[in-house]
Amino acid sequence: MSGSVTGLFAGLLLAVAALVGGFNGFLLALVLGLVGWLIGAALTGELNLESFRSGRGRG
Repeated sequence: MSGSVTGLFAGLLLAVAALVGGFNGFLLALVLGLVGWLIGAALTGELNLESFRSGRGRG
């Protein structure tokens, strides 16, 4: 599935969350989507989390 189709589905799901849950439902869907993206990107290697653990500039 291409990135544009994935983005389309994500937008549609956020619209449904906004309709059903109001603004709070929209924000919850947005935050959970971001967390899911971060986990997926970290697992596939697109996001390198080692820079957060290295403590750059210390010692």
